[in-house]
Amino acid sequence: MMRAGFVLLTILAGRCGAATGEQCNQIIEQALADKNPETRKQAVVSLSLAATGAPAFARLEGMLADKDVEVRLAIVAGLAEMKTDSAKAALHKALEDEVPEVSFAAAKALWILKDPAGEQALLAVLQKESKSSSGFVSKQKRDAIRMLHTPHSMFLFALRAGAGLAPVPGLGEGVTSMEALLSDPNVSGRAQAALLLAKDKSDATLAALRDALLDKDWSVRAAAVHSLALRNDPRLAQDFEPLLDDKKEAVRLRAAAAILRLSAVPAPKKKKKA
Repeated sequence: MMRAGFVLLTILAGRCGAATGEQCNQIIEQALADKNPETRKQAVVSLSLAATGAPAFARLEGMLADKDVEVRLAIVAGLAEMKTDSAKAALHKALEDEVPEVSFAAAKALWILKDPAGEQALLAVLQKESKSSSGFVSKQKRDAIRMLHTPHSMFLFALRAGAGLAPVPGLGEGVTSMEALLSDPNVSGRAQAALLLAKDKSDATLAALRDALLDKDWSVRAAAVHSLALRNDPRLAQDFEPLLDDKKEAVRLRAAAAILRLSAVPAPKKKKKA
C-alpha cells in the first residue's frame, strides 16, 4: 500500500518537470481511476497542491461513491479546500455516507466552511436522538460516531484558528484544555462536536451544551464545560457546581476552573428602564 503511494509520487515528480499541464492532469486522472485504493488516495491528496480550477478537481465530486473509506475521507478533505458551491453540494451528499467516519468528516468540513448544515449535523451528533429534529444520522450511526477518536488535522487547525473566544481581558483562550481533550484516545466524536460548537452563540447550541453537562460520557461533559466556560457568561457558573463532585477528574477540574473564570467576568449590566 505504501509502495503504491511512493510510486505515484515518483511518477509525478519524474514526468511533470518539463511536461505540459495537460500531461500532468492526465497522470493524476489515471491515478484517480487506478484499481489500487492507496494510489487513488494519493492522487486525491496530491490535488491539494493544484489549483482548484484544475480539471481533475471535477472528478472529486463524482468519487464520493468510491468503495474505499480512506479514499472517501481524502475526497471530503479535498472538497473542503475547494470552497465552491459545487463542492459544498458534494459535501452535503457525503453527510449521507453509510460510514460514520465519512459523514462526520463531511459535517466538520461544512462547519469549517460556515455552512449551516455543518452546525446542524454537529448538533445532531451531540444530542443523539434526544431533542433533535435533524435527520443527519440514524441511531446506529450516532452510536458509532461515539467511537471516533483522534480528529483530522484539518479539524485541529480549525479549532486552533477559532480559539480566540475571550473578549474579556485577563481570560485565557482554553487552547491547552482543548488540546488535552483532543489528545485523549477516549474522547468521543460527540465531545469533538461539543468543542466545535464553542463559538456558536445560538440558543439551540446553549441548550444542547447544558444538556451535555449531564451526559453519561465523561468526555462530552468535559467538552461541554469547556465550551460553556468560553461564553464568559457568569450566569452559567451555577450549572458547573454539581460537576465539582464528578467522578472524572478531567470534568471536575474543568468545572472548578470554569467557575473561577466566570467569577472574574463582570456581570452584565441591567438595561435602564425607559
